[in-house]
Amino acid sequence: MPRALLPFLLFFAPPAFAQRIHLLPEFKPGDVLRYQIETRMTTAGTTTTPIVNPQGATQIKQSAGITLRLEVLAVQPGANGAAGPIRLRATYEKSSAISESDAYDPSSAAAVDQYNRLEGHSMEFTVNPGGQLTDVHGLDELFSNPSAAQNLRSWMTGLSSSTSFPPAGIAIGQKWSREVPLTGIPLAGLFWRTEASYLRNELCPANNAGTDVAANAPGAPAATPPKSPTANSETCAVILTQFTIVHHGHRSSSSDESPEDYRRNGLRTSGTWTGSGQSLDSISLTTGHTIRSTQSSSQSLDYAITSTTTGSRLTYKGKIETESQITLLP
Repeated sequence: MPRALLPFLLFFAPPAFAQRIHLLPEFKPGDVLRYQIETRMTTAGTTTTPIVNPQGATQIKQSAGITLRLEVLAVQPGANGAAGPIRLRATYEKSSAISESDAYDPSSAAAVDQYNRLEGHSMEFTVNPGGQLTDVHGLDELFSNPSAAQNLRSWMTGLSSSTSFPPAGIAIGQKWSREVPLTGIPLAGLFWRTEASYLRNELCPANNAGTDVAANAPGAPAATPPKSPTANSETCAVILTQFTIVHHGHRSSSSDESPEDYRRNGLRTSGTWTGSGQSLDSISLTTGHTIRSTQSSSQSLDYAITSTTTGSRLTYKGKIETESQITLLP
């Protein structure tokens, strides 16, 4: 083979020949990380109940800012040298939220109040090697509001995104998929299906808090042009993930989709819940820590909840749009 052709063959080598890496976060008991988390959520919809409330809110905009201290409590070794479960404690050093609506909404006001009272409170959870969050203590106590609790689970998932990568490692150009049950909603059998792509390596984004979420939309094909490398430059893997809500099996708008906890309480649910979104993550090649994660999603809801004892019925139809950004602080 002519020696001059070798560089071109290497340049056009297929992804299968690219070097695989394992982006496993390096954690040891006692490690501390601090993150800035910003979220925005817009909800528009109507609720119909046996008691008509013409003054009920139909649109709510809520934004929250959190400074989170993440402490590593325990790291369990996995089988054959693989990563094992990690036990973490999250403490809210700062927390605030604001809400706007076209009418007074008690649940929204309660969620804002809970955010504003979070400072100094902690919660603990375990991140399993597959990325699942288990043994969560403090979530229900901190957030009884379902939408607020879902927001918390969203950033928890963002911080642990690198733990759900293929166990054989990943290479630039590689794609992979997975499905995770959608929990905490009134319809059963729904999953988030994710399709992830390892786009490229580039200098990690600056660790500056307060960057506008919309200015760093997850769909952007490239980040702000990086500065010239220095001796202390850190390189990040850039992962783009697109996700949709899927349902397995036959369904219709009138079929019974009741989760088990609803059934135990004499309730039956039916309807549809669809959605899609994407995230863009920058993960350090050195430490495996998430340096920045931006996410946006849109969900459409149309469901009914009926009491088997009284026959009373609640219906809801609406749309939820969210944006979030997680940034590792220096």
